[in-house]
This record gives sequence, structure tokens and C-alpha cells, in this order.
Amino acid sequence: MLPQSLLTSLTSLPGYHQESFIRVHELGDQITSVRLNSAKTFDFAAHSFLNNTTTIPWCSNGFYLKERPLFVTDPLWHAGAYYVQEASSMFIQHIISEIFPAPKNKIVLDLCAAPGGKSTLLAHYFNEGLVVSNETIKSRNAILVENITKWGSDRVVVTQNDPSHFKALPNFFDLLVVDAPCSGSGLFRKDPDAINEWSEESVLHCSTRQERIVEDSIDTLKEGGYLIYSTCSYSFEENEKIMDFISAIPGMKNVELSIPQNWNIVLTESPNANAKGFRFYPDKIKGEGFFVCVFQKLNNPSTTFYQSTFNWNSITKNERAVLAYHLELPLEYEYINHQNTIIAVPLDMVMPIKTLLSHLYVKKMGLALGELKGKDLIPDHALAMSHWIHKPFGKIEVDLETALQYLRRADIALEGTRGWAGVYYHQILLGWAKLLPNRTNNYYPTPWRILKY
Repeated sequence: MLPQSLLTSLTSLPGYHQESFIRVHELGDQITSVRLNSAKTFDFAAHSFLNNTTTIPWCSNGFYLKERPLFVTDPLWHAGAYYVQEASSMFIQHIISEIFPAPKNKIVLDLCAAPGGKSTLLAHYFNEGLVVSNETIKSRNAILVENITKWGSDRVVVTQNDPSHFKALPNFFDLLVVDAPCSGSGLFRKDPDAINEWSEESVLHCSTRQERIVEDSIDTLKEGGYLIYSTCSYSFEENEKIMDFISAIPGMKNVELSIPQNWNIVLTESPNANAKGFRFYPDKIKGEGFFVCVFQKLNNPSTTFYQSTFNWNSITKNERAVLAYHLELPLEYEYINHQNTIIAVPLDMVMPIKTLLSHLYVKKMGLALGELKGKDLIPDHALAMSHWIHKPFGKIEVDLETALQYLRRADIALEGTRGWAGVYYHQILLGWAKLLPNRTNNYYPTPWRILKY
């Protein structure tokens, strides 16, 4: 049962109709949606759950499914061919396409990023820029690294820092996305157990924390840059109140968006600054509860030019020769040896990434190609997941049963030429294996293996 104190607190808010709001939660319909990875195309017909889908109106590559499959049994889910993401949160794509019609060379920060839905969406749109995906909590950061790796973009840097640490990078980002930790009332239909964890005290605690997160990170935004603030909460204290808080920060101006009326997204305003934001109610839209607003930073007291002195080790002539023997090396990357792993870094983002390394705890950057052992390349799983067209080694196409065995990191028997090979399912690379005279070594990452389903 929904908390009465929550229902009472919503009565004066725009778009709230108690009878239909309660009814949609009582029905408990589960809405399942996915966002396709355009860099990993596959045959829809082979996946029955992707047939007869409906496009999400505010996200061109997002789709509603008719029913929720067991994703863990689909090898293409493990390979990052699509991301399971809540439909309302995909509205971020509509926002960025409106405020950044020319996204090239933009540097973006997703401040509270785990598990990675918004970061992979941002990486898709800003595929000629750089996305910094940050998560403070270590365990959630590991999940973030996994999901970013599977998505395959080499233009995402994963960091593990408190929001206050970004004060060291003033005027650095073109876009700051704060999907703030919240009381979670917008997900009550999706996760009824969350109702027991909700309280008015939690709402107030989250509101205070949200103000701190915004205040600690706002300096990292460039003049002319944008802030997208969002929550999965219905509460005024976490939404409209925060809009007034942001409006009071010098130089921050609320941005209005054009939204088709038939999307049934509700316009709301903050009481003091009349800042405009948007509410998503599950009795009005096909998705869960969500709130979002946009601000632009109009002025900055100073402009910072970054010239990092951070040094890394470019690969040697011999290392390049070994790499080039195994795979084609695109010219638009710098190749470095970082902690015994060869990493490809986009040339146009070398200085921003060096700056990040100078000030933050970086968990992942560029594209890890692998480790060199003499004349051999021990390929990294990230290379298998990457968007690079030309992959090393031979291809072995497997059936569903073998693919699932591979993803369990179980013993498999593959036929082919001895040595390294890519394991493919429906022409999508799942990872690496090494064929030996009497066995096949499975190199799927142990922490990511299927344990049960």
C-alpha cells in the first residue's frame, strides 16, 4: 500500500490525480523497455521479444517490449547489443538533442552514473566527444565499469570520486548530468519493496544531499554549459524545491524545452523562481515516475585553460610492431602502455583525459587492447566489446547452448585453427577463447560470468 503521507504530500502538485495514481500502482503492470546499441547490429527476427515492439516517442533507439524476457539467457544482452533501461529516463535523449544539436567535441559528466543507463545513452549521442561517468560507491562503480565496457565506446572515462572532487576542474564540462540519489518513490510500481524503505525523513535527507551534490559540482560546468537535474521521486522537496535552489545559484538560468502535448509529460514550476521542470506519472505515460529539469550557466568569473603535465608511456616501436601484426591500428588514436595494458586513447581527447588523470581516481579510460607477452597479444575483453570494426583473430560462430556455456565460463569445445579466436553469436562478438591441441580455454571475465538463472 502506498504511504498515505506521500499521497497527501502530492495533492497540490500539477498533474497528480490520486484515483488513477493509486490504481496504476495497484495494477502493478510491469513496463519493460530497451535501448539498442547502434554499433552492434543484429537480426531482430532471431529475437522474438524484439518483434512487434513500440518505439519510445522521446528516444529514437528505445523500444517498449510486449513482455519481459529472461535477459540473462540472451547472449546479446551480455554482449552489449542493447541496454535494459527504464523508458522515462530515456527522455534525456530528447533533452540533449535539443540543447546540443551539434554534439561534436563536447565533454560531458554523468556525476551519479551507476549502473550506466544514462552514461551509455550519452556515449551514443556524444560519440565524437568524451563522457566522464562517475560513481562514488566502489561496488556500484564495478557494475558501472562492466556496463560501460559492454557498451563498447572508447570515449568514456569511468571515475570514482565524491562530487566535491570535481571542484578541482572548474569550467571543464559542457554538460553536467546529476541524476541525484533520491527517496525512490517513482519506482514504487516497479519495485514494491521500496515502499517499506520510504519515509518523510528520507525525503528531507535526500533533499539536503541533493543540494550538496549540485553545490559541490556546479563549478565544473563551463560558461554556456548545461545542467540536467533529475530524480525518480515524486516529492516536491526533491524536485521543485531543488529547482529553486539551483535558480538561486548566480548565473544559472532555467531552460524551457519543447515537448509534444500528446506525450502527456506534465509541466511543473518551482514556487519562487518559477523555474520549469517536467513530471512523469505512470498513470499518464508508459513508464515509471521521473522528474527532470534543465539549467544553463550564463556566466563564469574566470575561464580556465587546461594544459596537463601528466605523463604516460607511449608504446615503443617494438610494441607497435607486435600490435600491428595482430590488429589494424587506426591512426586517430594514441597508444599507451598503462599498468602493463595497451590502451588506445582518442587523439582529440588526450589532453582532457590527462587532466582527469591529474585530478581524479580513474578506473577506466579509452579502449584496453590487451597485454603483450613477447610476440603474443593477450586480448582484453574490452577489445571484444568495442565498436572497432576490425577485430583480431579468427571468428567462430556458436549456437545458443554453446554461447551460454561460454558465458558461464564453463568448458566448451570449439573447432578451428589453434590459437586465439573470437566467439560470436548472431555475428556479435561475445569474447575471446584460445584453442589448444586438447582443449579450449575460455577467457570470458570471471566476475561477469552467468552464475544461475
